[in-house]
Amino acid sequence: MPADPSILISEACERHGSSPEALLQVLREIQEVQHCISAEAAQQVAAALGQPLGRVLGVAGFYAFLSTTPAGRYRVLFSDNITDRMLGNMDLLAALCEKLWVERGRVSEDGLVSVDTTSCTGLCDQGPAILVNGWAIPNVTGDRLGLIAELILAKVPVENWPPELMAVQDNIRRRDILLNHGLAPGDALRSAMGRDCEPGSPVEAAANERSWREGIPSGALCAPMATLEEIKRSNLRGRGGAGFTTGLKWEACRNATGPDRYVVCNADEGEPGTFKDRVLLSRHADLVFEGMTVAAHAIGARKGFLYLRGEYRFLLAPLNAVLARRRSENLLGLSILGQAGFDFDIEIHLGAGAYVCGEESALIESLEGKRGIPRNRPPYPVTHGYLQRPTVVNNVETFCAAALIAKHGGDWYRGIGTEKSAGTKLLSVSGDCARPGIYEYPFGTPVCQILADCGAENTQAVQISGPSGVCIAADEFDRRIAFEDLPTAGAFTVFDHSRDMFEVARNYTHFFAHESCGFCTPCRVGTAMLRNTMDKIASGHGTPCDLREIERLDKVLQMSAHCGLGHTACNPTLDTVKRFRPAYERRLKSLEFEPAFDLDGALARARQMTGRDDAGAHLSTEVSE
Repeated sequence: MPADPSILISEACERHGSSPEALLQVLREIQEVQHCISAEAAQQVAAALGQPLGRVLGVAGFYAFLSTTPAGRYRVLFSDNITDRMLGNMDLLAALCEKLWVERGRVSEDGLVSVDTTSCTGLCDQGPAILVNGWAIPNVTGDRLGLIAELILAKVPVENWPPELMAVQDNIRRRDILLNHGLAPGDALRSAMGRDCEPGSPVEAAANERSWREGIPSGALCAPMATLEEIKRSNLRGRGGAGFTTGLKWEACRNATGPDRYVVCNADEGEPGTFKDRVLLSRHADLVFEGMTVAAHAIGARKGFLYLRGEYRFLLAPLNAVLARRRSENLLGLSILGQAGFDFDIEIHLGAGAYVCGEESALIESLEGKRGIPRNRPPYPVTHGYLQRPTVVNNVETFCAAALIAKHGGDWYRGIGTEKSAGTKLLSVSGDCARPGIYEYPFGTPVCQILADCGAENTQAVQISGPSGVCIAADEFDRRIAFEDLPTAGAFTVFDHSRDMFEVARNYTHFFAHESCGFCTPCRVGTAMLRNTMDKIASGHGTPCDLREIERLDKVLQMSAHCGLGHTACNPTLDTVKRFRPAYERRLKSLEFEPAFDLDGALARARQMTGRDDAGAHLSTEVSE
């Protein structure tokens, strides 16, 4: 890649189509080579893409992995999830700073290196983890850190570092219908394309009516509508957390007006504690793309995007290789599997470190090259999504399940799990257990079985679905993983009795404050107030009044925050206060209000200057000896 800024920008713009939607991808490539988005580069990008300079700078300032000031030529970021903390990431960070003679958060004087933290990097099963210039390195130890420091000081390009240093394991511990699917590329797609309407069925009647109305041969409508019917019959619900019925979403998109439709795979899993999408994309990429293609066939889309989180940069090349192979096998591209008019292709869009982009409308904004700020809804993406066109957004696991349903049928899938939660669920298990990794269970499996399988002992609590989910205590371990009991996007974090649940919650409040996009005042201010209150309690200045303030803050955020980030920000605190109150009470200084700011201490300088130390010079009646 050229280091000359003008050539770099020109080639990057051309590679991504020179459209406004290419903005984020172009800025990412500049950051990788130049280590910042300089003012000159921003101006050139603005001119090349025909965009206002303010928009370019706004996007550059929004994403954590972009910077308008020079970062170190080696930018080291320590993952700062609670599980990384439990494994000693802060001590390792301090040790690396000492080896490299650099202060945390600052660039070394020679511009060689900078060291700081980032949010969870999706490697909780093999932490502590770090990113170096965007490349993931798991299982960091003192010895491995010493090698990393030597490589940096020797100025060895990261691409040339020992491959074993960057080896990421999949850690699949339990397989069920998805991880044991046994499908060859194209199997699910051929089944979907070969499906026919049942004679005399409502699906056939609907296909005939649409055929007559739109002048389309009925044969071209039967297979997509029959597949859509199977998805609906399966009762598949989205695996991203919200749990909306997938078949209804696809049907709404298919029925929306407009010439173009899009399929978007949300692979921006940023919830601390989850990493199942990483494994699915690493081991079952064909199944993911097959599910997207089935969706395109069902709704009539010609274009799809996989939005890959920036922390999974190391998966970009392998995923592009899978796409290229599928094109060569006529599973993507024009006239897929020989069917005239069935044209569909997939493009990978790389994120740049913004948790809020996991929200589907924020993700679409990011796809369009903008800041990832959630949209007002309605309208919903199924009618006004990417470029205001009808768009289906599902997550990685949902598309995998859809491919299975296309092959085996809706009744088969609905027969697994519970009445309201069909199929299986992948769990990213981490924390205090002997065997962290990926576990696939039928819905309805109790928490206690999962704890036994992963080798958890003396367990105090489990955080289900990450900080935005729910924290349960030991007396609730008979509860089941299911939408009707404990819904989850996949994170399953275990804490034994050696852990301080107050510090767990405090880590999560720092996460929400850091990841708030800042668009709406309730979230921007509220998450900061929540973080500051937890810090006040940690410093020994908390009172029961602060706990009541957190409850009031939760109500404000629930009523007025713009998106789910604000709505759920207080969850970990409220859950742990309810179930582990002693962890808070032993830190409270008094039962009355206690200010975080020491007013009397602040007057010490004035007392020294005036030579007074009598009772009248103090805010309290106590006088120093």
